[in-house]
Amino acid sequence: MDPPIELRHLRYFLALAGELHFGRASEQLHIAQPALSQQIRQLEKIVGVELFRRTSRSVRLTEAGTAFQPRAQNLLERLTADLDEARRVGRGEAGRLDVAFITSATAIVSEHLRAFSRLRPEVQVKLRDGFTTDVLMALERGTADVGIVRDAEKRDDIDLSLLASERLVAVVPTGHPAAGSGQVAARELAADPLILFPRSAGPQAFDMNTQPLRNAGIDVQVTQEFSNWHTIISLVAAGLGVSIAPYSVTTLLPEGARRLELDGPATVSQIFMATRRGDDRPLLQAFLAASESRTDPVSG
Repeated sequence: MDPPIELRHLRYFLALAGELHFGRASEQLHIAQPALSQQIRQLEKIVGVELFRRTSRSVRLTEAGTAFQPRAQNLLERLTADLDEARRVGRGEAGRLDVAFITSATAIVSEHLRAFSRLRPEVQVKLRDGFTTDVLMALERGTADVGIVRDAEKRDDIDLSLLASERLVAVVPTGHPAAGSGQVAARELAADPLILFPRSAGPQAFDMNTQPLRNAGIDVQVTQEFSNWHTIISLVAAGLGVSIAPYSVTTLLPEGARRLELDGPATVSQIFMATRRGDDRPLLQAFLAASESRTDPVSG
């Protein structure tokens, strides 16, 4: 079996095809003329035909050499580009980053991605949303590189870095008896249907949201369960119940809904960046470095 064509074969061939002179091509390549001649003969043996017609006075391309020249140039350029791409991926300057996040942190995700895109414009970012449990599972399975989660429970194989903290507030219909004031005691919500996400979406987040009700001695029973805050708030605005929500999801309420501060000690929800423990890939580290340049104290 003939040896494969190597990168140096293409470089030597193109240099000689450009100069049509062994001496000048050797100088350009910084190799001895006999070595260049040997490599060209080896290439011709691999190809199976003569690529150059040599005489004592001249060197010219054969018909096969003329046909091979643009293809060799294209191969060399493509290989050079592929090698450069591999190096940039290895340095975290290119490639693909899969980000999974909770919808209630969309604003924070957007800001971090904007900062990252300015530093790494050639990186393709793939986004997916889901519950906190979905995001953590995607990280553990390797289908996500980084996650943004809320009130996540600690896991042995996941690192959590605090991004923001915000207080929880009540969201009630404008027709609610407490809607005329700026605040409400949790016990005043005891008789209202509760609209919230399912506990399976994130047990710790669910417990955090319902903590003010449980502190007031209310037996928490969720009447309607939905997967995103937009739907939950819309149903509250329709008069179908009340909810306890992070402040950030109540900044643009629809007509029919009212945000009220909760009496008593503030209950705080925390948003974390989650990564697989020990993941030191340059692309991920570049994203984390861009994120560290930001602070997002979403306290309301």
